[in-house]
Amino acid sequence: MPQCSKSIALGTNTLCICSMSQQKKLTIIVVEKSRLRANEVFDALNDGGWAYVTVIADECVLARKVDEINPDVVLIDLHNPGRDSLGSLSEAAGAKLRPVAMFVDQSDPELIHAAINAGLSAYVVGGLERHRIRPILEAAIARFRVTSQMRSELEAAKSALAARKTIDQAKGLLIQAKGLTEDEAYQLIRKTAMDQGRRMIDVAQALITASKLLG
Repeated sequence: MPQCSKSIALGTNTLCICSMSQQKKLTIIVVEKSRLRANEVFDALNDGGWAYVTVIADECVLARKVDEINPDVVLIDLHNPGRDSLGSLSEAAGAKLRPVAMFVDQSDPELIHAAINAGLSAYVVGGLERHRIRPILEAAIARFRVTSQMRSELEAAKSALAARKTIDQAKGLLIQAKGLTEDEAYQLIRKTAMDQGRRMIDVAQALITASKLLG
């Protein structure tokens, strides 16, 4: 695979840099205002075999860069974040869609709680230092995967519960209108769904909607 030559341009707005790993094809955005730290971070990621790296100096362009690049991971070095900046940067980085690690020089319990609520995969006190990047990055990726799985399972459970309530409501309408038993009402919804190539939840919702219109 080809490798891009190293070049970091840090200025008012940004710019970039790429390094391709032959082992792991991750795309990473790093928000770092310090040119010295940016070089250290780039070298650490490059030496560790981590993918394409884009470094930006201005967090104000983070949302645009995320839209353009769609990175796998975002690392943000923010010395003393406030609650508002923490939340806005988490949103700009797309913390619900990818691992986002934030490095700060100091913190407090209130900000740590805010970081968790903002969906950050890692909130690290002590700044973005070269020797800490790899283990923190790996931990952030692992935590994001666990959190994403939990979120998916929760959404699936909520969806299943909502579907069950809708089907139960539709069964109640059939029981009342046609004098069916609960099992007969369920089987009728199921058969209708199969005959029409639809989901039971869709048939049930259509029945409820029709009942409201006719009632």
